[in-house]
Amino acid sequence: MRFWHLTFIVAAVASIAGGQVYGPADRDQPGDEMIQKYLAQETEKIHGNFLQDVESAEDWEKVRPRYKQEYLYMLGLWPMPEKTPLKATVTGTLEGDGYAVDMLHYQSRPRLYVTANLYRPTNVDKNRRLPAVLYVCGHSFRKRNGNKTAYQSHGMWFARHGYICLMLDSLQLGEIAAIHHGTYREGRWWWHSRGYTSAGVECLNGIRGIDYLISRPDVDPERIAVTGISGGGAATFWIAAADERASVAVPVSGMADLPSYVTNRVINGHCDCMFLYNTFQWPWTRIAALVAPRPMLFTNSDADRIFPMDANQRVINKLERVYSLFGKSDLVDSVVSIGGHAYRQDIRKAAYRFINMHLKNDPSVVADSEVDLVTGTGNNRQHPIDIERLRVFPEDSDIPKDELNTTIDRHFVPVAEVNPPQKGEYESWKVALLAELRRVTFQCFPKRIPPAKLLEQVRPDDARLESEPGIEIRLQRSDESNSNVNPRRVLMVVRNADSTGRSSDWLRRVSESGDHVYVCSPRGVNQTRWTRKDPPNYVERSHVLLGRTVDTGRVWDIIAAARYLRGKYGEDVPVHVLGEGAAGVLAAYAALWEPDISGVMLNEPPLSHMDDESPQFLNVLRVCDVPDVLGMLAPRELTMYGKRADLLDKVAEIYAAAGASAKFVRE
Repeated sequence: MRFWHLTFIVAAVASIAGGQVYGPADRDQPGDEMIQKYLAQETEKIHGNFLQDVESAEDWEKVRPRYKQEYLYMLGLWPMPEKTPLKATVTGTLEGDGYAVDMLHYQSRPRLYVTANLYRPTNVDKNRRLPAVLYVCGHSFRKRNGNKTAYQSHGMWFARHGYICLMLDSLQLGEIAAIHHGTYREGRWWWHSRGYTSAGVECLNGIRGIDYLISRPDVDPERIAVTGISGGGAATFWIAAADERASVAVPVSGMADLPSYVTNRVINGHCDCMFLYNTFQWPWTRIAALVAPRPMLFTNSDADRIFPMDANQRVINKLERVYSLFGKSDLVDSVVSIGGHAYRQDIRKAAYRFINMHLKNDPSVVADSEVDLVTGTGNNRQHPIDIERLRVFPEDSDIPKDELNTTIDRHFVPVAEVNPPQKGEYESWKVALLAELRRVTFQCFPKRIPPAKLLEQVRPDDARLESEPGIEIRLQRSDESNSNVNPRRVLMVVRNADSTGRSSDWLRRVSESGDHVYVCSPRGVNQTRWTRKDPPNYVERSHVLLGRTVDTGRVWDIIAAARYLRGKYGEDVPVHVLGEGAAGVLAAYAALWEPDISGVMLNEPPLSHMDDESPQFLNVLRVCDVPDVLGMLAPRELTMYGKRADLLDKVAEIYAAAGASAKFVRE
């Protein structure tokens, strides 16, 4: 079935030259080149680990349970939510030529409504169980009618050919419109800390769609395919990798890989529903490999800017290798079409034929793929069925008042509820939290971060340091510094990303005679700032595809700088880290992971990662929140300044459980 074209060969040459990029690289700010090289460097480390320690099908099956759990966690679906009653409801039916369409909705979780059209044949034996197709929709804008109405010709074709086809609206573009673009353009950076991605909702909605299909007496539960294009292609991977009841997968333009998304900036062409948070630092194709050895047709187009051909080659080559481990290379195939990001006749024919082959044992060529297509563009589109007739909720007043769709990002992934430890239980309480934080939030950290290296002493009071390979930070002696040769202590102030030094007044209150004061500018701050374009927030979103956030890197920088100062002054001089606002939270996390930091002083830090001002770390709210982290600093000195200090009773309770109440001071 493979359709090779001359352009495929041309694309291979382009791949050798570095692959297709999405727009020119930013060069407006001094840190642009540094951070882009760093992201490319980290991408290659992860990308090269695809089949690490896997040499046989037996090896793959041994690691599959762990991979499956990690995968679901990265979607915000582990532990899996309880399968509550679907409450499937048909709100209307229309008859067509050889098919009928039911307008229905179900609840994938209580009050999370999925609107759908069910296409079913009308000319078959009603006592037969039929194969079924779960069709997941891409980014087609049909406003109040839902994006399902854009793909109606697929539902008709499947129904006329003896399939039950359930066509789902997506979260953002459904009849109850919510948000896919939380970090792309909406500034909902707490999505990272919640571990929430809209991809997780699309995956769960699809899994529950399969639940609905197999509940029907007319569906054969052993013959279910999942397919869709673009966002629906990505959702095809999400669902098929998560649910083995999907016996066939046909993703169309749904996956590239990390070198494409990050190094070549293709992430800029995608919204958040196309990505999970790569907590466990997976090579991206491992997601698709979870489908093996079930039949899969990997379909793309040669001129698709957001699923470029160099990535297409790398993905299919890796998939063929995995399927070969099972001796089932014949069950994975690829189709390359000539053109841009769209369906064309060869794509439709190949998808229909592949599904026919594996669900109906019918390999014959499809001759009627171009029936009942949507034609025209923009406001001149012509639909076989008027799209308003396919509404599940005909009037706005019919939309359920109790829906959670529009606020599901605040409910989908549970937030940890951490109780303070009892007296005598502090150490075990802390060890458990630290272990989980390292597993799901700071996995990219080594056992201990090494001291920063001096790159250049720019001036006596200004040093360029390398905190990790490829990352430069600055450490400057502050005007507040006392000139004593042998200081009583060293204070290192963390500079905020949005400020050039707003801590001056506060520092004058904090520092004492005999202190040496330094200001640390971590990555992306001051001299190493990078371009911020909102959307698409390239740097910040790329980090999460590599299992970290920008703020994770800044914590690394603070630790490396503190250890540099410890080496400079010797073990007898304590190093304290200080910060105001968001920088204070970064300083606290640095002290959490670095035992040589003797104390922490904070001025009005945000008290939750849900605060807009707060730093963000992957999945942290699934483990703990800011007060818990501050409590874990016991028995080291922790001093809080500012009007919000009286809100930290929980920190005081934790310090008391550690027997260190005197070390926690609220000014």
